[in-house]
Amino acid sequence: MTRMLIIGPPGSGKGTQAARITESLGIVAISTGDIFRHNVKNGTPLGVEAKKYIDNGDFVPDSVTNSMVEDRLGQEDVAHGFLLDGYPRTRGQVDALDAMLSTLGTELDVVLQLTADDAELVKRLLGRAEIEGRADDTEDVIKHRLGLYAKETQPLVDIYQKRGLLVQVDGLGEISEVTARILAALDAVKK
Repeated sequence: MTRMLIIGPPGSGKGTQAARITESLGIVAISTGDIFRHNVKNGTPLGVEAKKYIDNGDFVPDSVTNSMVEDRLGQEDVAHGFLLDGYPRTRGQVDALDAMLSTLGTELDVVLQLTADDAELVKRLLGRAEIEGRADDTEDVIKHRLGLYAKETQPLVDIYQKRGLLVQVDGLGEISEVTARILAALDAVKK
């Protein structure tokens, strides 16, 4: 059983690798974006609450996000392990996740950080923007997003590093090569 987080800058391949990791390890992927979409689509009380913020272009408050994640972690399919993608993003969310896992009588096994050179990420994201027709993904916008990620995520990286849970893997290269590096790093942690 593996209970883990995946973190990494925009363009580092988190979504792609999360799908490959969960398939390989037989665990459930939990993406906060997917949880939001599911709750909004199904009109759950939490979804109705989140939609108010999303429709106004605001961040969904931690209290709503935490409740959605807690509900998802309490579902039966998560008992055999999970990979959280997109959560936690703040110190408050780290504390909330700690409390949720404590209530469930479990804890994280590993925090996987995909690393990548900013210049390479800018190049990758500009290419993706061109292919997907994202005119708003300019070099300046991408650099701003990478700067925000570094500022917001570094405190979380520090927390998990101090706990001895952080495993860093280079996220650049062929998809299958990155997956192989990740699985080897995760296997080394288990030993």
